[in-house]
Amino acid sequence: MSRTTISERGEVGTPGDGAEGGAAGRSALPRALGGVALAVAAGSAALLSVGAFLGLYVRPTSDDWCALWKARDMGVSGITRDFYLTQNGRVTNALLTGLVYSDGMRGPKLLPALLVVALGAALLLLARAALRALGFRAGPLVVPLVAAVALVEALVFFAGTRAYQVLLWAPATISHTLPGVIGLWAVLGAVLAARARRPWARNAAVATAALTGLACGMLSEPFSIVAGLFAAAAGIVCLPRLGRTEDRYASTWCAAACLGLAGGLALLYTSPGARWRRAQHPPEPMSFAELGETVHDWWRVWQTIGGQWAYGGALAVGVLLGLALARSGPPGDHAPGQDRAPAPTDRTPAAEPAPADRPRRSAWPVALLPLPLLALASLGVTYGLRSGYGPEGWTFGRTWTNFLLPLLLLLCAYGTWGGYRLGRLLLAAGRPAARAAALVVAGALAVGSTAALVRPVYALTTSTVARSVAWDRQDVRIRAEAAAGARDVAYRPLLIGGLSEPLFASSYERDWAARCAATYYGVSRIHRPEDARRP
Repeated sequence: MSRTTISERGEVGTPGDGAEGGAAGRSALPRALGGVALAVAAGSAALLSVGAFLGLYVRPTSDDWCALWKARDMGVSGITRDFYLTQNGRVTNALLTGLVYSDGMRGPKLLPALLVVALGAALLLLARAALRALGFRAGPLVVPLVAAVALVEALVFFAGTRAYQVLLWAPATISHTLPGVIGLWAVLGAVLAARARRPWARNAAVATAALTGLACGMLSEPFSIVAGLFAAAAGIVCLPRLGRTEDRYASTWCAAACLGLAGGLALLYTSPGARWRRAQHPPEPMSFAELGETVHDWWRVWQTIGGQWAYGGALAVGVLLGLALARSGPPGDHAPGQDRAPAPTDRTPAAEPAPADRPRRSAWPVALLPLPLLALASLGVTYGLRSGYGPEGWTFGRTWTNFLLPLLLLLCAYGTWGGYRLGRLLLAAGRPAARAAALVVAGALAVGSTAALVRPVYALTTSTVARSVAWDRQDVRIRAEAAAGARDVAYRPLLIGGLSEPLFASSYERDWAARCAATYYGVSRIHRPEDARRP
């Protein structure tokens, strides 16, 4: 005789789960899911460790040359003033650049490890807070949760077309990778303040959101576009009159962040440096033809992203997490022996109705809202790239990180929701074979996505280490020649990551990288080894 039972872990047995299939399925499937999640977590963590360690082999290239000598000769305040007055107006960007390069290349070498740790910690803490808010206990889900976080982070750094720039090149990471990390930690601070339920904590979080927004507005224009759109939409959705929140804290926090971003962008846009930059690259007037070209560039961006099938791993690892959530039981379920809320007595006031007992609003509009927001934000970034860099601006893949991070988080969230719903449905139907099939498909894609990152990480490692060896050898020679009194030294360009190197321009007067490299070495000029010396 079969009967419906509930296991210790909250898994629902169903009619038809006999002694042969039920016990074996309940023991084999969780072990298989845990093994797949462990493989994804270990593989992704290994790749991230390699990426962080590669920071030690980073050597100057492109904008590094200018940042190095300016931080050395001008100091942090000097380089900040230089950016504001003559470069681009990004005050926060200049301040962070001065701090990172204040001790030569030590800062850029350590920055990749800092980004890996900071992004991973923020994602893990936010995911844990989200599960707690939904009523799940994160303890039994540690391995799938770590797998989801690690794979999403590895995809951010390695799955794109510009892995070196996204993780290892400090000028790009300061402008386009670090802002997302700062934004996640700001959201985490808002969540912690909300849970504290103390007025001073919430007021401090709102003030911090405004200051963070102001700093980010002067740090990165693409991030400001993406973050501003999402914060504005979240603030509207969280208005108490719409019935999804009980107070104005979330809307106030979002409004403060938007005001800060707008203020930072205004200071940046009106700066002398930004006016100078616009004068060098006058933007095309908006017209239907220009709008059509922008949409075409935007479509090519998404074609390139869609061609990277490894991004599907974010959806797959979310499904794995969702299947693990389904096995742990519905939100709010307690394992045997866990403390439950006391029943109301004549001395204990009755608890408020559970969220499930209150009138529910459809969650679909809110769940699907990020999709048009993401499309609009990426279109805004593409337009900014076209305005600043011309028809080839869309190819600047390092800027895509500003909307790729929310895209991957969104894919993982959708995968988690889909995996949970599918897992609960199959548990209720008593179909272990279907659950095993879902696990095989999601696990194969997640593991395959992790494996697909091995090749780009290997290529990144090989090129970075080989360049560091060649660069060090050349650096020793140039410094020896400069110390001996040479004023014109040979420099062989060492290309990496699709970045400009000294002597890239047709004329020396237009070669800003060569002039910065010469200033860095304390010589008057540099030339290619095969070129004749010039007076």
